[in-house]
Amino acid sequence: MTAERFQAITGRYSQLSIAVVGDFCLDRYLEIDPAKSEVSIETGLPVHNVVRVRAQPGGAGTVLNNLAALGVGKIFPAGFAGEDGEGYELCRALAAQPGVRLDHFFQTGERHTFTYGKPLVIEPDKTPRELNRLDQKNWTPTPAGVVARLRAGVVSLADEVDALAILSQVDQPETGVLTTALLETIGKISKRKPERLMVADSRRGLRGFANVTFKMNRAELALLAGVNTELDLEAAKRLALDLARRQSRDVFVTLAEHGLLGASPEGLCEHIPAHLVHGPIDIVGAGDAVTANLAAARAAGASIAEALQLANAAASIVIHQLGTTGTASLEQIKNLLV
Repeated sequence: MTAERFQAITGRYSQLSIAVVGDFCLDRYLEIDPAKSEVSIETGLPVHNVVRVRAQPGGAGTVLNNLAALGVGKIFPAGFAGEDGEGYELCRALAAQPGVRLDHFFQTGERHTFTYGKPLVIEPDKTPRELNRLDQKNWTPTPAGVVARLRAGVVSLADEVDALAILSQVDQPETGVLTTALLETIGKISKRKPERLMVADSRRGLRGFANVTFKMNRAELALLAGVNTELDLEAAKRLALDLARRQSRDVFVTLAEHGLLGASPEGLCEHIPAHLVHGPIDIVGAGDAVTANLAAARAAGASIAEALQLANAAASIVIHQLGTTGTASLEQIKNLLV
């Protein structure tokens, strides 16, 4: 990518408005100093002494963090948090990001704040080591009143923004933001406004999602296509092209160490190899960085190949950030690409 084309695309980011619809959670990192280890007098068990706590938006919040790092002008999170301490931390962390508007993000006493508690052992000259997580999730269906409020917010946002990034992060169906009812609403928006870019990703797979731009990994593509074997590159291209034609929307597939590919309904298929790895890596957050960069780049007029280049560079930057769910700035991406 030339410097001129990079500037032409990314120079539009500050004028973009993008909504992030999905399961926002709080990533709470508990940094443990093993040099300060003790044994509990009461239980006789080892004590992990936490010397620093870091809290940042996770889940759909990781997509938002990356959009903010790209300098997107207006970012609208659409989701919920609980009326609890974690919800307070999450709302504060979201509001601290540049460009974020909380008009359609709300707290409710009917839900807990989705939280990932991540104990990290921090030792000099060693890679941070994560212990067993302490997570807090919702295990019951999202209440009807909360769903109604989410639906109204997404309908309103669809008329305000240039693109929507959609992320389902929960394992249990109907317990998060992307319920069947909200997916029906997104489907109606897709029919009413076919020109509106909507990029969707789901850890449970995208079956049941409307005609939106799909972003998935290779295993999720195979599952959606009903294929029981690992896909090689050519098979992934073929299935992505078939899906793009049937959906009448672009399809993007992450291929881990083999990079990214994108297919269009018109029959175009592009593959971008991954950047070389240097040193230890942590893949957490790489997929969300891809989603953010695809949404911003395509909304700014980038071609599929250009969007893939930007997203691929962002993923490479993020995986080299250890002990955190990282982001990639425009300067970092430019230094890798131009």
